[in-house]
Amino acid sequence: MDLNNITLFGLMKGKLKWLSQRQEVLAQNEANSDTPGYRPHDLKAFDFKEMVQTPQNKINMAVADPQHLQGRRQRLGVAKEIEDSRNYETSPDGNSVVLEEQMTKIAETQIEHRMITELYRKQISMIKTALGKNR
Repeated sequence: MDLNNITLFGLMKGKLKWLSQRQEVLAQNEANSDTPGYRPHDLKAFDFKEMVQTPQNKINMAVADPQHLQGRRQRLGVAKEIEDSRNYETSPDGNSVVLEEQMTKIAETQIEHRMITELYRKQISMIKTALGKNR
């Protein structure tokens, strides 16, 4: 059974990939907190509603008849990195990384990662129960 063919698992996998990329970007921000002129970056938000409601049909459509149109599925690509424009503090050397803010974002990312991982585990458990293999 290939779980990548199930839309929910594909979205969870995409969210986990996004969270990993965000963690890297935030770690770079934290590592460059003393670099003159460095501006913090973040990723464009992973928007579930946008993933579901876009007209490009990013979610697979079920095809019951070979004459039905299958639509196009777009792969979850690399998230777009954006510069964080909400700088509240800037040091005299031009660095605008606020460590407390970056640490908060890192903690939020970790919490979301745990939540998605737990959802993934629960869905697997539910499938096993439905198949009668969770006893």
